[in-house]
Amino acid sequence: MINLISLNFSKKILLPFILFFSLLSCTSTKNVPYFEDLTDTTKVYSQLLNGNYEIKIQPDDILEIIVNSINADAAAPFNLGNTNPTGMPMAQSGQGGIGARSNSAGSNNSNGEGYLVDKNGNIDFPILGNIKAVGLTVLQLKEVLKGKLDKYLQDPIVNIRLLNYKITILGEVGHPSTYSIPSERLTIVDAIGMAGDITIYGKRENILLIREEDGKRNFIRLNLNSSNIFQSPYYYLKQNDIVYVEPNKSKIAASEVGQLRRITVAVSVASFLVLILTRL
Repeated sequence: MINLISLNFSKKILLPFILFFSLLSCTSTKNVPYFEDLTDTTKVYSQLLNGNYEIKIQPDDILEIIVNSINADAAAPFNLGNTNPTGMPMAQSGQGGIGARSNSAGSNNSNGEGYLVDKNGNIDFPILGNIKAVGLTVLQLKEVLKGKLDKYLQDPIVNIRLLNYKITILGEVGHPSTYSIPSERLTIVDAIGMAGDITIYGKRENILLIREEDGKRNFIRLNLNSSNIFQSPYYYLKQNDIVYVEPNKSKIAASEVGQLRRITVAVSVASFLVLILTRL
């Protein structure tokens, strides 16, 4: 009699869990495809390109600035903030490429690399002194510097690169991390690709972009299920952006299932022990 009671008890406990797991094992594929509104493969869809991707210089940005001219000796004093370990200006040593870093004897960066844009939005440039950089694009700052250098150099050439352009990608992606970006053009799609794509458990229709701009922190929702993302003003990312991919209901349910599975195993073991004890 005790054996039958124990067996019935075990069935009553286990059956609801088995049914629950069976229902959750059927993961929906809804909202998994990207740009799912482009459904007709017999048509060509066209959109005007969104060219609004020039980033503006912000306080705490670090800039690599290299000045060249017909007369290399005349340009050398303007590269005091860009010396390599040999003490030779990068503009002369030919090391002003993508991997270059500037040891700024004449800059205001405490780390000794590049020109730090201070809280007032200025950089301390050799000979020229304080230059307002905040709010300008790299191209605009180039023109400002060239205009000031015309007094000292013949046909000055100015190359500027943002050294601290980085983004952070978190949540349901293959490789969540902080990524340094070598160029100045990065889209939300590029960022997702760099992070190993969104997992099957990520919300493609509700991606969160966190951006600090003009003294404010903005929270923007983006939908990668729609091709309208290409026209979004937030399609191109900016320095220090954070992209967060939230888990969908299947992921949350799977996490809950994990907890319930442990409880089920514990109950099953207890029921098995009760059954064994009743047979002794």
